[in-house]
Amino acid sequence: MPAIPYTTANREQRERRARRDTRHDRWFRIILLTAALLVLSVMLGAAISTLWGGRLAFSTFGWSFLTSSEWDVVNGRFGALVPIYGTLVTSLIALILAVPVSFGIALFLSEIAPPWLRTPVASAVELLAGIPSIIYGMWGLFIFGPFMAEYLAPWINDYLGAIPVIGGLFQGPALGIGMLSAGIILAIMILPFITSVMYEVFRTVPQQLKESAYALGSTTWEVCWDIVLPYTRSAVVGGIFLGLGRALGETMAVTFVLGNAHQLSLSLMMPSSSIASVIANEFNEAYTDLHRSSLIALGFLLFVVTFIVLMLARLMLARMSRRAGN
Repeated sequence: MPAIPYTTANREQRERRARRDTRHDRWFRIILLTAALLVLSVMLGAAISTLWGGRLAFSTFGWSFLTSSEWDVVNGRFGALVPIYGTLVTSLIALILAVPVSFGIALFLSEIAPPWLRTPVASAVELLAGIPSIIYGMWGLFIFGPFMAEYLAPWINDYLGAIPVIGGLFQGPALGIGMLSAGIILAIMILPFITSVMYEVFRTVPQQLKESAYALGSTTWEVCWDIVLPYTRSAVVGGIFLGLGRALGETMAVTFVLGNAHQLSLSLMMPSSSIASVIANEFNEAYTDLHRSSLIALGFLLFVVTFIVLMLARLMLARMSRRAGN
C-alpha cells in the first residue's frame, strides 16, 4: 500500500485525531476513577451511618458494650459479646468443614475427573451457589435439625465429648440447633463459592508444568501438592477468605438453626446468637431508642469484624507474594 503523502491537511488530521484520543482517554480515566471512588464512598457511608446510628449505645455502655454478655431488653442493658462470639465461632466451624471438601472437589474436577463427569459436577456446584439462603435455613430447621438431634448429637456426645481437654466443646443436649448445626449449614453454603474459585484458579496452571512433573515420575498427589498449589496459593487463600466473608454476614440460614439464645457457652452443641441473626430478629420489635441504637451498633461491629478479616487476608496475600518473589 503506498504511503500517504505528508501534507498540511494530513498533519492537521493527525493532530485532531491525537487531541480526540487524548480527550477520550481523559474521560475514560475520569469514569474509572469515579467508579473506584464510588465504591469507597459507599463503604465509608455505610460505616459512618451505622456508627452514627449506634452512637447512643456506645455512649451509654462504652467499652462494656463489647465485653458484656448481657442482653436485657426490658431493663435496657445490652452487650455484644455473645453475638460477636457466635458469629466468629460459626464462621470458623464453616471454614474448617468447607475448605478441605472444596479443595478436594476442585482438585477432582481439574485433575482427575473425566470430561463426561466434569461438566455435570461443576454445574451442580454452581447451582448450589444460586440457592437462596432462606432455603438452606428451612432445610436446616426442618430436615437437618431433627436428624442432628436424633443421630449425630448423641454420637458426638458419646465419642467426641469423651476426648480429653476438648471434649467439653462437644457436650450438650441433643437439641438439633446450636453453633455446630449453624456452622455445618454455613459450610454447605460457602462450599460452592470456595470450590468455584479454586476450580477456576487450578485451571490456570500451565499444562506444560504438570506434564513435566508427570514425565519426571511424579504422582497425581505430588503434582497437586508441589505444582498446582504453589502456583495458585495466593488466589486459593483469597477464595477461602471470600467464603469466610460470606459466612460472617449470613443472616437467614443462621437465624433458623442457631437457636437465637443470648447465652455464652463453650459447648458447640448449645444455642447462641450471631450479629446478623440478632438484627434480623429484633429490629422490627425495637421500641426504644437504646434498643434500636444497640442493634445498629451491632451492624457497625459486623462491618468492623468483616473489614478486619479481609484486611488480614490482604496482608497475608501480600506477605505470600513477597515470599514468592524472594
